[in-house]
Formats: sequence, C-alpha cells, structure tokens
Amino acid sequence: MNLLSKAAALGMIALMAACTNNDPSAFGAGQGGNGALVPGSPSDPRSPAYFQQTVGDRVLFEVDQSTLTPAAQTVLQGQADWLLANTDFIATIEGHADEQGTREYNLALGARRANAAREFLISRGVAGNRLETVSYGKERPIEICSIEECYSKNRRAVTVLTGSTTG
Repeated sequence: MNLLSKAAALGMIALMAACTNNDPSAFGAGQGGNGALVPGSPSDPRSPAYFQQTVGDRVLFEVDQSTLTPAAQTVLQGQADWLLANTDFIATIEGHADEQGTREYNLALGARRANAAREFLISRGVAGNRLETVSYGKERPIEICSIEECYSKNRRAVTVLTGSTTG
C-alpha cells in the first residue's frame, strides 16, 4: 500500500467516524443502535425511570383529604402491578401537603396520605415490608405560590423506589 492509498484510507476512516452518532436518543429513547433496550432507560419496563415516567410515581389529593380519588387509585394500581412484577425493589411513600395550615397539621395530613397509598398497595398484594412511609408535610413543595394551581400540585403522595431487596 503506497502513501497515497494509506492517506485515502485514513481519510475514509475519519469521515466515517465523523458520521457516527453515539447518541442513543437518535435511535429511539432507551434503545441502542441495534434497537436493543438500554437497561435502566425510561423504555426499560423493569427500570425505576420507567416506573417514574410511565407508571407514575405520584397521586394527588383534594384539600384536607387523604381519601384516594379514582385517578389516584388508577395510578396506584399501576404501581402495584409494577411492584408485583419487580419484587426486588422496595419503596418509600412520601406524604406531602400544601402550604396552608400549621406545620403539625400538615405533617399529620402528609402521614395520612402516605399511609392511604401504602394501604392501597398492600391491598393489591404488595408486601408491607417493602413499603415505608414518611411525611414531609408542607416542607417540600413542588410549587411555591399562593394560588390553587400551586397548592393542588403540593397535595400528593410520591412513591420513591429506594433500593433493591437483593442488595
């Protein structure tokens, strides 16, 4: 191979490398270049990202209520199905309240909301020892403003996958 041939070959390699796209999203979210599922991606049905984005990790509540709405029950049923299919995961259910009311009242309300979600999941077959609860009351708002639109987003229970039972 002479010098000109070597230079042409190197030029072709450089040109092909410049055209290579290593961004997995170019092939579809969560899929590699060959269409294979990328473990842990939002399109991987066993991943926490899928649980959060596709199943849904939160349910909302009405003012001063810890009763599950039909919409909340639908989301929690999806969570139960996912948790039953992925038994190596454990979760913490966070209870939250809006900024109205005292700190003590909102901590108690957040606890009732987290427990309502936990009890629903248990009633659908999820083992109670896989579910913990914590109340943050009004201490961790998603939105901060004094209008109902913000308040309604803060009245929630969020299921957070905290780890694996297998280590």
